[in-house]
Amino acid sequence: MTTPPSAFPDVEALVVDVLKADPALSAATVAVEPPAGFNGTQAAVLVNRRGGAWTGDLHVDMPLIELEVYGPSKAAAHTLANAARRALLATLGKRVGVNTFTDVVEYDGPRWLPDYLYTAANRYTCVLQVSLSVF
Repeated sequence: MTTPPSAFPDVEALVVDVLKADPALSAATVAVEPPAGFNGTQAAVLVNRRGGAWTGDLHVDMPLIELEVYGPSKAAAHTLANAARRALLATLGKRVGVNTFTDVVEYDGPRWLPDYLYTAANRYTCVLQVSLSVF
């Protein structure tokens, strides 16, 4: 097994770029942090790395990516969640910057999940694993 690199690509930033480029998500905020004044009822997709692993033989980082998707209604949040997961699943085999998405696998979602921080929120979550070439 090869030694992992000292720094992995910023997969959250790469996923944000992928989602922002998708026309179906153009009306939503796509970011790693909620925007100022966020209360959970705005259209938003928040991208979070939730672990993963280095696979040395393949030279890939295999993080789990959680998408927290919010909307003004439950139906709108569901529609936005499906658009976000479709956009991320479509990166399979695509090069983004210097990295290539060599695999994308859905692990969970979209799943309705109450938000205890934003009590008025309409939130769905999805978890996908991406395999991202490192070098």
